[in-house]
Amino acid sequence: MIRVALVDDHPVVRAGMRALVEGQEDLSVVGEASDAHSAEQLVAAVRPDVVLMDLNLGTGPGGAEVTARLRALPEPPHVLVLTTYDTEADIMSAIDAGASGYLLKDAPPEDLFRAIRGTARGETVLAPAVAARLVRRSGPTLTEREVEILGLLATGLSNREMARKLFVSEATVKSHLAHIYTKLEVDTRAGAVARAIEQRIIRPPS
Repeated sequence: MIRVALVDDHPVVRAGMRALVEGQEDLSVVGEASDAHSAEQLVAAVRPDVVLMDLNLGTGPGGAEVTARLRALPEPPHVLVLTTYDTEADIMSAIDAGASGYLLKDAPPEDLFRAIRGTARGETVLAPAVAARLVRRSGPTLTEREVEILGLLATGLSNREMARKLFVSEATVKSHLAHIYTKLEVDTRAGAVARAIEQRIIRPPS
């Protein structure tokens, strides 16, 4: 029996996932959590084989950060991200945090069941759209720091504010921006943000 924990801040979503998962003879939901703190408590208490992790957990730490915390435990569970977000930044942050798989919430139930079973076996499981997105990464690849700066740029921060937030000099920020403009083939801050959103590198600012 594969023991599954659900981490999502929406009770209705958790109820729907529980009903789906528990309809399978070899899968069992052993607990639910809605935020980082309850997720860590749950995993420590029930030791699930697989954690289904949403990326957006309300106002607290997001799913990628929670994934990193869970994977740092002495006997870490496998983590399968189940989310609506499919930007390059979201995908890479989750994988870098230690997620074994990345599935979108519009996936058919059978795909979800296969992904849970594969994740429990230690396999890397990516939704076809996510895998294709990673394969199709065209042109010069943005670095993790460049994606981070694009995200800050989208919130309207100045070079000085970004430098302060990232603990680097303004000259370093300007250098990163120059590389970003070249890679995205734009020449303005607004153009860089628009192109990054269009190419699904970052999410639109909320």
